[in-house]
Amino acid sequence: MIFSKLLLNAGLKHYISGSSYDIRDNPQIAENLNHFANIIEIKPDKFYTAHQLHTDNVMYADGLNGTDKPYGKMFENTDGLITDKKDIALVIKFADCTPVLMYDPIKKVQAVVHSGWRGTVKKISKNALDLMIQDFGCEAKNILCFIGPSIDQENYEVGIDVYDEFKTFKNRDSFFKPFGEKYKLSMVDANLDILISCGILLENIEICRVSTFNTPELNSARRDSSNYKLNCMISIIGE
Repeated sequence: MIFSKLLLNAGLKHYISGSSYDIRDNPQIAENLNHFANIIEIKPDKFYTAHQLHTDNVMYADGLNGTDKPYGKMFENTDGLITDKKDIALVIKFADCTPVLMYDPIKKVQAVVHSGWRGTVKKISKNALDLMIQDFGCEAKNILCFIGPSIDQENYEVGIDVYDEFKTFKNRDSFFKPFGEKYKLSMVDANLDILISCGILLENIEICRVSTFNTPELNSARRDSSNYKLNCMISIIGE
């Protein structure tokens, strides 16, 4: 099982599903989330999900807002969720994109984002951190972060168009590796660069370098092509 010891010890319960499940918006999702609800000990109607479209939008979940679903509530056109409520579980779906989980154990505020290369270019993690700091009074020095499993650099080949999209990143060449006329991109290190630039302490960042592409127990879009399924990261603030 993949989890962050750093965040778990700080009181943020979380769970990462794998290839045994598919968290798409289909009839199976309600059944799967009911299973996960038993694992993390929460009522199924307390889940918050997002209709993810590679945006930089981060929405606050208060238990009342969002669109009602058979498995809780959902936000449209959103790739990040944030809450300070203890009875709400945030759910982000991913295959090869990078899930980033953030938690302030002092203010008891959590946020989670789905950061594909487009979301990374838009710095969705920064948007979530800005909300934590501006709206909830969190301090960067207290925020703990977990960069979850995603596709590894060796298997993530992209074109020069993607490389050019990262032109505003001063350390761009530290996470891109030339590969003929293309590049290989480390999504983990690109997101790490964002967190550090936002003032997150390196010792407060836990990195998972498990590759979704190389790990049969995880779903991968590039590996499984059009038949790919979705993993998910679920998180809830403990008592």
